[in-house]
Parts: sequence; C-alpha cells; structure tokens
Amino acid sequence: MNSLLGEENAVSDAACEVNRAKSEALDSLEHSQSLFGDKLAAISELWEVAIECGEDGWDGEGACAIEPFAVFMAERFVYALPDDIPMPEPIPEPDGSIGLDWTVSRHQNLSVSFGTNARLAYAWLDGSDRGHAVARFDGETIPRRILDGIKAIYRLPK
Repeated sequence: MNSLLGEENAVSDAACEVNRAKSEALDSLEHSQSLFGDKLAAISELWEVAIECGEDGWDGEGACAIEPFAVFMAERFVYALPDDIPMPEPIPEPDGSIGLDWTVSRHQNLSVSFGTNARLAYAWLDGSDRGHAVARFDGETIPRRILDGIKAIYRLPK
C-alpha cells in the first residue's frame, strides 16, 4: 500500500533513466516552445494585418484586399526562417500583396513582398548599398540571397 501512495522511495536504474529522459524531453520542449513563440507571434501579427486589410479600400484610397495566398506564403516563409533570424514586421501593400520587413535603422532594411505566386520581390538598403531582385520560394526553403541579405543588415554571420 505504501508504494501506491508514493511513500516508498526504491528507485531502479531503469526508473532513473526514464526520469532523466523525461527531464531532457521537457527541457527540449520548453526550449522549442520559446523559439516557436517568436514565430507564432510573428504569424499572429501577420494574420491580424491580413484581417484588418482583408477588404478592398482598406486604406481609404482604393487598395486591394490582401490576397489569402500571399498571407499563406508569408506564413510559410516565417516558419522556414532559421531560429537565429529576427522576426519581421508584416506590412500590407495596396496591390493586395503583403510584405515582411526587417528594419534595423533608416539606412538598414530589407523587405520581401508576397503576392499571388511563388515569386518574391525583395529590396534592401544597407548604408549606401541598395538594390532589388526577384527570387522563387518553394514554401519550405528561404532563398539564399534573401537570407544572406537579412543577415547582412543585422551583421549576423553568414
């Protein structure tokens, strides 16, 4: 009866191993949730913008409603970001696209625009270096040129 109430403390090697594995799994889960929390917050903000701008004329000047496919692709992009990359700010665009912006300062930023296909238009400003280009996004892998651009404006190792 005492063992059912937890009053006995006999512990086998197997029980110690199970407790150690359980503790490691819980630590790993907590770490994953803290990392996923940033992505979840960014995706939540993305959908808030999409809902706020989900009808034509959301800007009072005839802007198109944000395209659901654009939001879907932007969400996939955020999920695909490596954990060491800062989360972007979602920006509605009047043509129905949605952008993700990384802004370090007035002179250091990168913007990626998501529309109705897998082509991503992006532009950057890094001091006197600036440019724009187009890349394809398969929904899983961040195009290297965009990832390198984000790292460059944050001065992260490539």
